[in-house]
Amino acid sequence: MKSESSNDSDIPLRRTLNRWRVEDPLPPGFEHRVWQRIEREEVRTSESGWAHYIKTFLEGFRRPALASSYIAVLLLAGLAAGYWQSRIDNEHARQELGARYVQMMDPYQRLEH
Repeated sequence: MKSESSNDSDIPLRRTLNRWRVEDPLPPGFEHRVWQRIEREEVRTSESGWAHYIKTFLEGFRRPALASSYIAVLLLAGLAAGYWQSRIDNEHARQELGARYVQMMDPYQRLEH
Protein backbone atom coordinates (compact mmCIF):
# COMPACT_ATOMS: atom_id res chain seq x y z
CA MET A 1 0.00 0.00 0.00
CA LYS A 2 1.08 3.55 -0.67
CA SER A 3 1.33 5.91 2.21
CA GLU A 4 0.67 9.62 2.24
CA SER A 5 4.37 10.44 2.60
CA SER A 6 5.25 8.61 -0.63
CA ASN A 7 2.73 10.73 -2.57
CA ASP A 8 4.21 13.92 -1.12
CA SER A 9 7.71 12.97 -2.22
CA ASP A 10 6.47 12.25 -5.77
CA ILE A 11 5.19 15.81 -6.31
CA PRO A 12 8.56 17.34 -7.33
CA LEU A 13 9.19 14.40 -9.62
CA ARG A 14 5.78 14.79 -11.25
CA ARG A 15 6.37 18.51 -11.79
CA THR A 16 9.72 17.83 -13.43
CA LEU A 17 8.27 15.15 -15.68
CA ASN A 18 5.37 17.41 -16.68
CA ARG A 19 7.81 20.14 -17.78
CA TRP A 20 10.03 17.77 -19.73
CA ARG A 21 9.53 17.90 -23.50
CA VAL A 22 11.38 16.15 -26.29
CA GLU A 23 12.27 18.68 -28.95
CA ASP A 24 14.38 16.56 -31.30
CA PRO A 25 12.43 15.45 -34.38
CA LEU A 26 12.18 11.79 -35.23
CA PRO A 27 14.38 10.57 -38.09
CA PRO A 28 12.71 10.34 -41.50
CA GLY A 29 10.78 7.10 -41.99
CA PHE A 30 10.93 6.24 -38.28
CA GLU A 31 7.22 5.60 -37.94
CA HIS A 32 7.15 3.46 -41.08
CA ARG A 33 10.07 1.32 -39.82
CA VAL A 34 8.35 0.86 -36.45
CA TRP A 35 5.19 -0.41 -38.13
CA GLN A 36 7.24 -2.75 -40.34
CA ARG A 37 8.95 -4.18 -37.27
CA ILE A 38 5.59 -4.68 -35.56
CA GLU A 39 4.25 -6.49 -38.63
CA ARG A 40 7.33 -8.75 -38.78
CA GLU A 41 6.89 -9.67 -35.12
CA GLU A 42 3.21 -10.47 -35.68
CA VAL A 43 4.15 -12.76 -38.58
CA ARG A 44 6.79 -14.48 -36.45
CA THR A 45 4.34 -15.17 -33.65
CA SER A 46 1.77 -16.58 -36.07
CA GLU A 47 4.23 -19.06 -37.66
CA SER A 48 4.33 -22.66 -36.51
CA GLY A 49 7.31 -23.89 -34.54
CA TRP A 50 9.17 -25.61 -37.40
CA ALA A 51 8.51 -22.79 -39.85
CA HIS A 52 10.01 -20.32 -37.39
CA TYR A 53 13.16 -22.43 -36.93
CA ILE A 54 13.60 -22.94 -40.66
CA LYS A 55 13.11 -19.25 -41.35
CA THR A 56 15.60 -18.31 -38.61
CA PHE A 57 18.09 -20.84 -40.03
CA LEU A 58 17.76 -19.42 -43.54
CA GLU A 59 17.99 -15.82 -42.30
CA GLY A 60 21.39 -16.71 -40.88
CA PHE A 61 22.77 -17.08 -44.39
CA ARG A 62 22.42 -13.32 -44.88
CA ARG A 63 25.38 -12.81 -42.55
CA PRO A 64 28.65 -14.12 -44.04
CA ALA A 65 30.20 -15.18 -40.72
CA LEU A 66 27.15 -17.16 -39.66
CA ALA A 67 26.74 -18.64 -43.14
CA SER A 68 30.35 -19.83 -43.03
CA SER A 69 29.71 -21.41 -39.64
CA TYR A 70 26.59 -23.18 -40.93
CA ILE A 71 28.48 -24.52 -43.92
CA ALA A 72 31.38 -25.71 -41.75
CA VAL A 73 29.04 -27.48 -39.32
CA LEU A 74 27.07 -29.11 -42.13
CA LEU A 75 30.28 -30.18 -43.85
CA LEU A 76 31.61 -31.75 -40.63
CA ALA A 77 28.27 -33.46 -40.00
CA GLY A 78 28.31 -34.87 -43.55
CA LEU A 79 31.88 -36.09 -43.15
CA ALA A 80 31.05 -37.73 -39.82
CA ALA A 81 27.95 -39.42 -41.25
CA GLY A 82 29.93 -40.66 -44.27
CA TYR A 83 32.73 -41.98 -42.06
CA TRP A 84 30.23 -43.77 -39.81
CA GLN A 85 28.42 -45.30 -42.78
CA SER A 86 31.69 -46.45 -44.35
CA ARG A 87 32.74 -48.15 -41.10
CA ILE A 88 29.45 -50.04 -41.02
CA ASP A 89 29.80 -51.06 -44.68
CA ASN A 90 33.42 -52.15 -44.14
CA GLU A 91 32.43 -54.24 -41.13
CA HIS A 92 29.70 -55.98 -43.15
CA ALA A 93 32.16 -56.62 -46.00
CA ARG A 94 34.75 -58.01 -43.55
CA GLN A 95 32.20 -60.38 -42.04
CA GLU A 96 31.05 -61.48 -45.49
CA LEU A 97 34.61 -62.11 -46.66
CA GLY A 98 35.36 -64.04 -43.47
CA ALA A 99 32.32 -66.23 -43.98
CA ARG A 100 33.26 -66.88 -47.61
CA TYR A 101 36.82 -67.80 -46.58
CA VAL A 102 35.56 -70.29 -44.01
CA GLN A 103 33.17 -71.78 -46.56
CA MET A 104 35.95 -72.01 -49.14
CA MET A 105 38.22 -73.86 -46.71
CA ASP A 106 35.49 -76.18 -45.46
CA PRO A 107 32.59 -76.39 -47.94
CA TYR A 108 30.53 -78.37 -45.43
CA GLN A 109 30.86 -75.63 -42.82
CA ARG A 110 27.46 -74.22 -42.11
CA LEU A 111 27.18 -70.45 -42.54
CA GLU A 112 25.37 -68.70 -39.73
CA HIS A 113 24.15 -65.20 -40.42
